[in-house]
Amino acid sequence: MKASLTRRTFLAGSAVAAATAGLALSGCGSNDTSSSSGSTDSGTAASGGALTVASMNTTDTYMPFNCSKALALGANWHVMEGLYELDMATYKPYAALAAGDPVEVSETEYEVALRDGAAFSDGTPVTAEDVVKSYERTIGEKGALYLSMLNFIDSISAKDDSTVTIKLAYPFSLLKERLPLIKVAPASASDDVLTSQPVGTGPWMYASAPTEQAIEFAPNPNYNGSHPAKADTMHWDIIADDTARTTALQEGTVQVMESVPADVADQLNAAGATVDDVQSFGLAFIMFNTKKKPFDDYRVRQAFLYAIDMEKLINNALSGKATPLKSFLPENHANFHEASTVYAYDPEKAKSLLAEAGVSDLSIVLNTTDTGFIVALAPQIQNDLKEIGVTVTEIKSEPSKTMYPNYTDTDDPQFDVVLAPGDPSCFGLDPDLLMNWWYGDNTWTQKRTQWKGSDEFAQLQDLLSQAAQAADGSAQQELWNQCFDLIAEQVPLYPLFHRTVSTGYWADQLDGFKAIGTTSVSMIDVAPKA
Repeated sequence: MKASLTRRTFLAGSAVAAATAGLALSGCGSNDTSSSSGSTDSGTAASGGALTVASMNTTDTYMPFNCSKALALGANWHVMEGLYELDMATYKPYAALAAGDPVEVSETEYEVALRDGAAFSDGTPVTAEDVVKSYERTIGEKGALYLSMLNFIDSISAKDDSTVTIKLAYPFSLLKERLPLIKVAPASASDDVLTSQPVGTGPWMYASAPTEQAIEFAPNPNYNGSHPAKADTMHWDIIADDTARTTALQEGTVQVMESVPADVADQLNAAGATVDDVQSFGLAFIMFNTKKKPFDDYRVRQAFLYAIDMEKLINNALSGKATPLKSFLPENHANFHEASTVYAYDPEKAKSLLAEAGVSDLSIVLNTTDTGFIVALAPQIQNDLKEIGVTVTEIKSEPSKTMYPNYTDTDDPQFDVVLAPGDPSCFGLDPDLLMNWWYGDNTWTQKRTQWKGSDEFAQLQDLLSQAAQAADGSAQQELWNQCFDLIAEQVPLYPLFHRTVSTGYWADQLDGFKAIGTTSVSMIDVAPKA
């Protein structure tokens, strides 16, 4: 690519490098943003053996457009491709469906050629129109989750059958890093097919429609890219229960276990398994219904955060495997800025804020997902809130696939407070992307926090827009710092801590496996050992 793709200090290679290198200290980043395919050369799949995984997550849809379900995201990494993909162990982008780097026409226009001979797993050749349609479906829904992370794109069109033209709304250098958001499916594919058993161009394909218990993968016979499947089969067991998942790894039913509970790591190590800890952006967050009194007052929202004893929460529920917050970003992120508001445990300050807001004898329902570590956090949060005069009358824990549709994504949400996990770093690591996931103009602010429409929401959008277009790196960082301060002050949704992600696996059974610092596991380029 020409110079305009590398001219800004953060958005340039040096700053993407800095952002990922900041997390690389814990195995989560890289300073190389070239389109190299990484460790694997083009070639045919290795033959023999099976790969087996125990996933902690559940889902009711595998729809690749606007996907936010952890299980579907991870599974689709293996089945679907964008023009570019990210190596999830390094955040290094590589050409996937693209034949190579974008060709610059101007600062705001690029052309991308498709990989020669690329075909979907059903044998249908991929065309530029498939890319265009996939983009349109990704951004086409009202409140589309990915829209705010792709708003630098003005349009994508077909130049010819094998080339797409991408026009930008303004010069933007993270093009390759963001295009993995657009997974390419056949233009003719129905929503029903994409929801139940998507057809893609990746190294693996769904051998059958996934069930609530398992996912069966088979090598894609039509794959001609640089990361072919390296086993005859791949099987994922869907095991939400921590104990059952631990047993599956310990007994050798699976080779890889997602999300090892902190209190069983020693047990697995003693059995001979490896447990890798990776500091991540992954977190637990607390989310408020900002249109419902008294949560329309930011002082009430702040009071909740001052009331929670984060250190005790981390030590008791997570065995110390998390880091308290000083900002929206973890401290090892290169763009870290300590926010003007930092939430240390201070119940007296919390009581004072409630008094200032005229709130007393507040009772709430706390909705949570049924994720293991989230369920473990809820009782202490209930007790901490009781100390400042807030009564949690009920903790409602259920799968995210029902919690969000039933309570937050309705026409007139009436929930009080939500406690849930989140990790947009599965899409990338730059601050613009990470903030836009939760605070952009999408479902999170339109439905869930209902923060859209506030003056502070508009202020944040203006700051994010200015930062995305800033030509000077220091000016961009200053704008982001203002964003971090505003988010920390208003807290419509805010992290409690950043987690360490623990993955268990049998190292003697796998070649090329790397634990990653985000949702799910990546089995790309992984082979069973003979």
